Amino acid sequence: MAEKRDYYEVLGVDKSADDATIKAAYRKLAKKYHPDMNPGDKDAEAKFKEASEAYAVLSDAEKRKQYDQFGHAAFEGGAGGAGGFDFSSMDFEDLFGGIFGDLFGGGRRGGGRSNGPMKGANLRTSVRMKFEEAVFGCTKEIELTVKETCKTCNGSGAKPGSSVDTCSKCGGKGKVVYSQQSFFGVMQNVQTCPDCNGTGKVIRDKCPDCHGSGFIPMRKKYAVEFPAGVDNGQCKRMQGLGEPGQNGGPRGDVLVEAVVDRHPIFQREDRDLYSTVPISFAVAALGGEIMIDTVDGRPVVYEVKPGTATDTRIRLRGKGVPSLRDPKSRGDHYVLLTVQVPTRMSAKAKELLKQFDAECGDTLGAADRYRAEHADAGDGTDPKKKKKKGLFG
Repeated sequence: MAEKRDYYEVLGVDKSADDATIKAAYRKLAKKYHPDMNPGDKDAEAKFKEASEAYAVLSDAEKRKQYDQFGHAAFEGGAGGAGGFDFSSMDFEDLFGGIFGDLFGGGRRGGGRSNGPMKGANLRTSVRMKFEEAVFGCTKEIELTVKETCKTCNGSGAKPGSSVDTCSKCGGKGKVVYSQQSFFGVMQNVQTCPDCNGTGKVIRDKCPDCHGSGFIPMRKKYAVEFPAGVDNGQCKRMQGLGEPGQNGGPRGDVLVEAVVDRHPIFQREDRDLYSTVPISFAVAALGGEIMIDTVDGRPVVYEVKPGTATDTRIRLRGKGVPSLRDPKSRGDHYVLLTVQVPTRMSAKAKELLKQFDAECGDTLGAADRYRAEHADAGDGTDPKKKKKKGLFG
């Protein structure tokens, strides 16, 4: 017979682990290897039993103390369940309160609750808007197909003059209890009744207009108000316009997502805006006033300082996006100033630029001066010729 693994190793916890850590580790393994989740898998069933045995010992303070002192020998020769001990003291109701609901689609053992009101499902749609509309807010129209109460049957789903019967399978509760054999014995779990789909009622003679649903689909238009500062991907919730509820429950909601178009000038990051503005070399060198476009639609006049380098960033306070909570509070607008170099110049402009360069250090003649200064250096090197021969010539 194969030697048993250490219980702490089975659960993947340290020997100093507290009760909560041990319980969480077992829940994880139980959900993974439970036979109902792995039908016909003998290996998974063996691992589930192994984990259950380990938990039965380590979750009991007295058994854990004995195991820490004597190991597996502490339980050899005993009666009851696997490993010489039983599971009678384990609180599986508490342990599996959330597990069996996931495994079987129902609640805990022992039956289910009555079929109460349930809120209807939410509907989702989206609308496209311009960049400026998102910044300052707008109203958009949407059109949806919604379910309205059938006027013929007043929402009962039954043909006028006929009655609605109580479901015989669930007794009107909308849920049925199933018994299932498991490793721990007979377990009971609760599921939605398949005959009435959880309504607790059965319609024998259905309404000819709504075909028993109690609702008629209709196209409706709604005006959706988006506040200033809404961002791409954010949703506006319209309460009570979604799918109808069940058993008298409220309707769901409509979630309308904002799809914001890109802007050719501005980029947005939270409440701040970013843009790039080109300036001439003359303005950058001498300083001067420039016009900067803003999201408000009105340009602002900005005074550029003399000697401004390219890629200088400036900030226009309060020219960004309004806050969703306080429209009076706005972010900032950051502008990147880039110095433009002219690509086409007249002969006169070129001559004037040469004169300017001569006054500012004659950078255009730097190479000629270098060659003249090093022509008779005595090293036999002519920088001009070296440049023509190339790197490896």
